[in-house]
Amino acid sequence: MKFVTKRIHAFLDYLVAIALIVLPFLLGLGSSNPLALQLSVVTGIAALILTILTDHHLGLIKVISYKVHLIVDFAVAIVFIVAPFLLSFEGIDAYYYWVNGIAVLTVVSLHKAEIAS
Repeated sequence: MKFVTKRIHAFLDYLVAIALIVLPFLLGLGSSNPLALQLSVVTGIAALILTILTDHHLGLIKVISYKVHLIVDFAVAIVFIVAPFLLSFEGIDAYYYWVNGIAVLTVVSLHKAEIAS
């Protein structure tokens, strides 16, 4: 059952990018390693740029294909899942990345293929 359309994904992208920039400060990330805060903020900025550059209805400069965008999302999810192990994140720092990584994998796996959009 795949129901995440290109349109839904585009809206989620902007929300997720902003959340990745703001939430680390609200949650106080970085107690186990300062990179826990920095990685999220940098990823949020990169996600915002990726969304702006993606060829979908909310992209402002449509130079990156939606397929490439989904591949980048998948790669980020994997990085988020392994980052706590590689960078010794603990507690909230680790949980934050695991939850976000699993959420992104879920959205990508529930993506509905669209012939035209």
